[in-house]
Amino acid sequence: MSYNRREFLQQLGFGALQLGIISAIPASAWAATLHSGSLPRSSPELQGLSAKSILDFTNAVEADKLNLHSLMILRQGKVVAEGWWAPYGPDMKHTLYSLSKSFTSTAIGLAVGEKKLTVEDKVLSFFPDDKPATVSANLAAMRVKDLLTMSTGHDKDATGPVRESKEKNWVKAFLSLPVEHEPGTFFVYNSAATYMLSAIIQKLTGQTLLQYLTPRLFEPLGIDDPDWEVDPNGINTGGWGLRVKTEDIAKFGQLYLQKGQWNGKRILSEAWVEEATRSHIMSKGGARKPEENDWLQGYGYQFWRCRNDAYRGDGAYGQYCIVMPKEDMVVAITSETGDMQGILDHVWKHILASVKSARVQSDKDTQAELQKKLTTLALPLTAGKPTAEMAAKLNNKSFKVADNSLNVNKVSFEFEKGWCLFRLFDDKGEHLVVNGLGNWKVGLTNLSVMPLKLVLTPVPGEKLTKVAGSGAWIDENTFEMTWRFIETAHYETVTCKFEGDAVNIEFKRSLAILGKTKDSRPVLSGKVIG
Repeated sequence: MSYNRREFLQQLGFGALQLGIISAIPASAWAATLHSGSLPRSSPELQGLSAKSILDFTNAVEADKLNLHSLMILRQGKVVAEGWWAPYGPDMKHTLYSLSKSFTSTAIGLAVGEKKLTVEDKVLSFFPDDKPATVSANLAAMRVKDLLTMSTGHDKDATGPVRESKEKNWVKAFLSLPVEHEPGTFFVYNSAATYMLSAIIQKLTGQTLLQYLTPRLFEPLGIDDPDWEVDPNGINTGGWGLRVKTEDIAKFGQLYLQKGQWNGKRILSEAWVEEATRSHIMSKGGARKPEENDWLQGYGYQFWRCRNDAYRGDGAYGQYCIVMPKEDMVVAITSETGDMQGILDHVWKHILASVKSARVQSDKDTQAELQKKLTTLALPLTAGKPTAEMAAKLNNKSFKVADNSLNVNKVSFEFEKGWCLFRLFDDKGEHLVVNGLGNWKVGLTNLSVMPLKLVLTPVPGEKLTKVAGSGAWIDENTFEMTWRFIETAHYETVTCKFEGDAVNIEFKRSLAILGKTKDSRPVLSGKVIG
């Protein structure tokens, strides 16, 4: 792609064009101005919650730096609190990671209700053409139920071997793996098992998991435009890769809380809801004692049991759909945290503990404080000054980049009042990211943090992804940018150090900042060429 200045400046106005800024609205205001409104709204006090408890929760997760992106609390079927940490907003979909699994389980429940299969059916019965030449007794015994309960009999998670196999047929790759334990007796968290559930749905119906769920689940609940990653053969990944909005997560939880009913219509059988959300097998491990650990309460059909007689769907880095049947509550959360248990601890301590059976007395001052808090939530901007003397010297300058494994050959900077346009050129072409100076600028780019790989790489073809950029001068010679890929959980920090006519550019992904992985990408070195 190639973009001239005129095209770009047009995109600094209003409306979404092909690339550049798509919203000049302060992201912190979105929670107050944008939501679908499809769930009824109420005040916390009318539904038996105190505004103070929710305020305490938001303050606590911020104090612990748990990096929440969104929060929605339902009590008695009504939204009593909702907020998005800028630059995230209610109109944005968010990657669910393993929270996707609970939706896949629901598809199996719907298919069971349509008598397309039973949970006792053998996995091999669906894929006679993909079975290995020699079938072990354990593989032959593996049932749909064992896929649902993560008790396939594999000694280790099969996801890596399946995804990394030279065999592009993931089903065949899964079935070729050794099954060391008797299915149904040994728990191993296994996203490839959930993928197999998706493959079964497609085999039975001729539709992808997403296509199958659309008229049966997504459309009845008013979940618009979900999307789901696929394998090399077009099968939805099932165990990860679904993207929906925060309110959609809340609706899904409310459906389960209502035991499969929605607006007076039966969507999912009550028997399936009960079976899917009870404990079938116990997981293992964890530093905490079982009474303190929400991962040691039992596992259902792609749902986790929780303390306090609750259950949840959850995904990596803190994507939550928490259902509390006794309290008639649902809590939906998206985030990127290294402490998933910490979020749950605060839910129990602040939100659950304050629930009353009837309305509670309101406090106007606390209500006002909570409202202000929820409508001004924001993740930290890049720390530093919006401008420096160096900015004028760099404006419209390009730097030739030395050979590197990212194949980046040139970068350039364009500074204007309130924003900086960063251009990166590699063997795939030109890529842009717009950064607000002292604010977020939300735009589109063809660079992305790709799921699971989490590397800086151009999205194939012309596909664009949403990015919120914020830049600042952390000293007179160092300009730092934060790029939040706001339909994922992740972000990049890009640090540019200038000395004379040279620049060094270091990329650091958020998971490295969290200490969850290393970032082995090279520091780019460039020299001014114009």
